[in-house]
Amino acid sequence: MPVFFDDTEYATIEAACERLIPPLDGHPGARAIGVVDFIDGLLGAFSFDPPRVFGGGPFSGRGGGEASFSNFLPLNRVEELAWRTRIEGSQGIAEREFNGPVVGWQRRYRDGIAALGPDFATLAGEEQDARLDAVPAFKALLYEHACHGAYSAPEYGGNRDLGGWRAIGFAGDVQPRGYTDAEVANP
Repeated sequence: MPVFFDDTEYATIEAACERLIPPLDGHPGARAIGVVDFIDGLLGAFSFDPPRVFGGGPFSGRGGGEASFSNFLPLNRVEELAWRTRIEGSQGIAEREFNGPVVGWQRRYRDGIAALGPDFATLAGEEQDARLDAVPAFKALLYEHACHGAYSAPEYGGNRDLGGWRAIGFAGDVQPRGYTDAEVANP
């Protein structure tokens, strides 16, 4: 269930991410590893208490230890201000505009989705590529977030079934065990 996107927006971003990180040469692609779920969770981070910004720890449970990455940490006042400004924008709030007005990621996504059009998810790949190329700033933001979603810890919503990590040969987090000398010397 999406947190920030409606169903059409979710489908648009999912299709766009699949164009940016396609299933290719053993990589499962953005759709299969839940990249849009990461982006949706990032944009809707403040829908949760505490906000889904900083995963807990020290262990994920994947390499031993008690799994606690999914216990998100509360933000202090400055962290909340910074993250709300980044995600939501300044919205005319003086405290958020100490360096001037900020257009947040939520607005940039809404505008980018509108530019791609409501039919984006149903178009042929070449037309999707052309529309993405027509909004280069949004395409760059989307690609950055898609990469985060593909290769970040799965507790943030993407990297489903560790598919992104497997595709690039990354064993993932291994705390508390750590890496052996041989793993460090001969990756």
